Amino acid sequence: MNSHVLDSLVTDYEELIEGLFLPDLNGRHVLAAAIKSGSSAIITFNLDDFPENELIKYGIEALHPDDFVSSQFDLGAGKVCLAAKRQRNSLKNPPKTVFEYLDTLAKQQLPKTVSNLREYMDLI
Repeated sequence: MNSHVLDSLVTDYEELIEGLFLPDLNGRHVLAAAIKSGSSAIITFNLDDFPENELIKYGIEALHPDDFVSSQFDLGAGKVCLAAKRQRNSLKNPPKTVFEYLDTLAKQQLPKTVSNLREYMDLI
């Protein structure tokens, strides 16, 4: 990830961890990194681990990956489709057809994303 997304590595967040309170103490480093980086959201399947009443103190929200990706369609469906196409084309062992790729996303708890992508199947 570091080589593909510039400035994706968050450092020097450790001092924040002890002052954070989450149901799963093992998630505090995620919140600390989000605070340090000025992130507005944590994208996670584990929404229960990041309660709104704690995150709101830092101006951060927890979003399910399906909600996050689906919201990106409003910002630029073409870019989302291009990213999906690149991801699908990177799958080599085994390669996946568009239908197999969408089935994989559905199994990964991304039904809204799959529904949106079905509208643009010729682009992915």
